[in-house]
Amino acid sequence: MDIITTPFDASATADQVSEDADLAGKRAIVTGGASGIGVETARTLARRGAAVTLAVRDRARGELVAAEIVASTGNPRVEVRPLELTDRASVAAFVAAWTGPLHLLINNAGVMAIQERRLDPYGWEAQFATNHLGHFALTVGLRPALAAAGGARVVSLSSSGHLFSPVVFDDINFNFRPYDPVLAYGQSKTAVNLFTVAATDRWRDDGITANAVNPGAIATPLQRHVGGKLATPIELRKSTEQGASTTVLVAVSHLLEGIGGRYFNDNQEASVVDHRPAEVPDLVASVAAYSLDPANADRLWTLSAAALR
Repeated sequence: MDIITTPFDASATADQVSEDADLAGKRAIVTGGASGIGVETARTLARRGAAVTLAVRDRARGELVAAEIVASTGNPRVEVRPLELTDRASVAAFVAAWTGPLHLLINNAGVMAIQERRLDPYGWEAQFATNHLGHFALTVGLRPALAAAGGARVVSLSSSGHLFSPVVFDDINFNFRPYDPVLAYGQSKTAVNLFTVAATDRWRDDGITANAVNPGAIATPLQRHVGGKLATPIELRKSTEQGASTTVLVAVSHLLEGIGGRYFNDNQEASVVDHRPAEVPDLVASVAAYSLDPANADRLWTLSAAALR
């Protein structure tokens, strides 16, 4: 399997990587589209002509962001719909209200490094519940809409943090091992990667592909649980416009036509590794083999489907 390469690097912005894209007539959903790189992702898709839905927890903030995007892009087809990923009724309501095809689903929302162990209302560790299970339920629910689009793409935001933990299937919720915010975050992002592998395998006949992306180190509200600190060296940090670029590239580039089940970083497909690199530049450019393993992906899919029954 050839590694996908593109003309863009870590310095490219979402606007630059989508310069040739024409999304007129396309419909997109961006979860968490009211803050951080979600705003830039939504803005760029709107600028390229897509009808964009911001799926957000805070509807009032979402409406402000939507109005700003409309003003800055001249595209009036930007709307806001409420979505709470850890509330199954909210996810079900969002899915039920969606009609017509869906061309792009950007699973952008997430939480990072919650310092104390928390469980969602259904007993799942909060980072796993938000970053994986909520998006799993949303994407599976929207499958008919994605299939109706013909050639739909799902882009799920991961992190180099996945290299710190596989999915520990026998103790996802830290019932037996001491809770560690980094390990919990890493596990949830490994789950994100595995989901894209399983979804692409199951839905290829529907023309649906799914890929995971690492946006890099960007100062956003995502770091609120660690005091807003970025551990990444300053030379590797990005602006929000740069941070959104890999998401947008994977969503719209012709180079990714029919490509799924892969992991991208800095606008390139990452190198698969069987151990965690010691140096940060190598770390952020790598993807763990366990997080793309088809057997792990199938096991997670079965667990996730059962969890939502």
